[in-house]
Order: sequence, then C-alpha cells, then structure tokens
Amino acid sequence: MLTSYNSDASMMRAALGLAKRAWGKTNPNPMVGSVIVKDGKIVGRGYHRKAGEAHAEINALCDAGENAKDSALYVTLEPCSTTGRTPPCTEAIIAAGVKKVVIGSLDPNPKHAGAAVNLLERAGIEVVSGVEAEKCDRLNEAFFKWIVTGRPFVLLKMAMTLDGKIATSEGLSKWITGPFARRRVQKLRQWSDAIVVGGGTARHDRPSLNVREPSGWPCQPRRIIISSTLSSKDALELTPEGREPEVFSLPDKASWDAMFVRLGAEDVVAVLLEGGGELAASALNAGVVDKAEFHIAPKILGGRNSRAVVGGPNPMSLAEAHGFSDLSVRRLGDDIAVSGYIK
Repeated sequence: MLTSYNSDASMMRAALGLAKRAWGKTNPNPMVGSVIVKDGKIVGRGYHRKAGEAHAEINALCDAGENAKDSALYVTLEPCSTTGRTPPCTEAIIAAGVKKVVIGSLDPNPKHAGAAVNLLERAGIEVVSGVEAEKCDRLNEAFFKWIVTGRPFVLLKMAMTLDGKIATSEGLSKWITGPFARRRVQKLRQWSDAIVVGGGTARHDRPSLNVREPSGWPCQPRRIIISSTLSSKDALELTPEGREPEVFSLPDKASWDAMFVRLGAEDVVAVLLEGGGELAASALNAGVVDKAEFHIAPKILGGRNSRAVVGGPNPMSLAEAHGFSDLSVRRLGDDIAVSGYIK
C-alpha cells in the first residue's frame, strides 16, 4: 500500500520544507524538494541545492537507494523530461521502479507542461498532480514568471509609519521599522537577484544593497541605482562595499520595460525594489510591479514636508489608485507587514 490522499498533502508539505532550504540559492532554477515514501514512511529526502547540480528527485532517489523500488515519490515541481545541464529526471524515476509520483506544480513552461506526466503514465506509473499546488506555485512565483515571459518578477518593499511617511524632510529614515522587519528584508534580499533603489535613497541612506545576514552569503544580488544624474563613480562611492552598482536612467515606461527585458536575458529572475517614494511611484505607474510588501511601524511622524511612501504626480481621482489582490497581513514584531499582488 502506498499512501492516501490526505497523506499525499502532508508528504508534499514535507517536500516543500526541503525546497525552502535552498531559498535564494538556486536561481535561475526553481526551488524544488522531494521525498520518497514506502510503507507509510519517508525513506528518501532531497532538494535542488543550486543551478547545475542534481535535481531534487535525483537526490531523493540516491538517499532512498534500493528502497525507491515500489515507492511513492513526492516532488514540488513536475520532473524535467528533457536534457539540460543534467539528464531528465523522468528517466531516473522510471529506472528506479517508482510506482507513484505526486506532483505539486506542473511545469510553467507551456512547451513542457504535462510532458513528464505523460511519460510517467506511459511507463505504468500512477501520477497525481496539483497536491498543495497553491503553496508550490507561490514558492516559485518569480521563476514561473521569468520562464514564461523572459522578464523578472518585481517585488516592491517599502517601510513606512502609520501616516505613510518614509523619512523626515531632510531624508532621515533610520530606523522606521524594528529588528524583525529588518530581518525580513534580509530574507527578501537573499531571494533577489537584483536590488534597486532610487538616487535619492542612495544619497541619503548610503545603503549596502546586499545580504548582510547570514554573513558570507554566496549569492549576492546585483546592485542597481535609478538616477538621471549619478555617474557610475558616484554610485560606487555611495555603495562602496560589494558588487559594483549599475546606474540606469528610467524616464518612462519604455525604459523600465527595456531594463527588465535586459535583466531577464541575463538570468535575473527576481528583483527587489527598496525605494524611495519617487522610485516606487515611477515603477507603479509604469506597471512593472508584480507584488508589493509594505512594512508599517506603529509610529506617526507627521510633518507636511516629511517624505511620503509613494510620491510621483498628483492623481486627479481615486480611480487612479493602484489596487491589490490576494492581500495578506502578518506581524513582524511590533510592525505589520501587508502584502499583495498589484492588479
């Protein structure tokens, strides 16, 4: 006996937990986890550690050894069925004698979606797909967008007071939010392939634009400053530690689009926009933001000249407001994180 549907979900969650161990380390590949179950027990575990190395299914099969025969294999993303940097996982699964394969997300690439399902079923293997699909899809939402469109997934992260301020009139902003929120920012920086700020933020905050926690992070993101006046030399002086910053001038939507097409072609899968207010407005108005996450501190700064979380031209009506979908709210210590997808 293999497993029931209810245990399918619990085993997929175990595979998801493994996938998350590679957070921020697999780009441009997705995060994938796999477990192998026999007689109701997990006998093999594996996850994809970095691009170019073995896929999750192969690591799980190696861990299971002979126990893989007549087992059920759970994997968060449909196994590959073509040769890339590594051989197709479907061949290894069939050769190992696996009797059942349970899949979370199907391959997002329309050219390959469902191909592994067909190959495995033709080999006599029972296939179940869509188990914990929403969680599996969410984990790799950046990869899914990039593989389908060739453009990176863009997350706008802003920290603000209750009255929507990000800095004093003089540009002082440290620290609006507390240590838990700042830890969350480090997690987002780990996830990103590029961090983007505006020229004003670079001048006032002199941000590192890199992953500081944990120390020695192996996948430091590209550092990008959006400015029409800063030179590359100026940018390097403002952010001296780490990779040399790149400077882009983005006066309009076409410029934003061109930058993201270029970054996507250079295997940039996930982009983190960190402010300030004018950059946030420009990106939102250009329609390039996929998701936003606002960290709200229990403080009221006040001041008519204090800097707003989103600047830009004055809207003429509330109809111009940017709407959210799939909103979520959670606590980050004393702060609140509100996130959602831009409609």
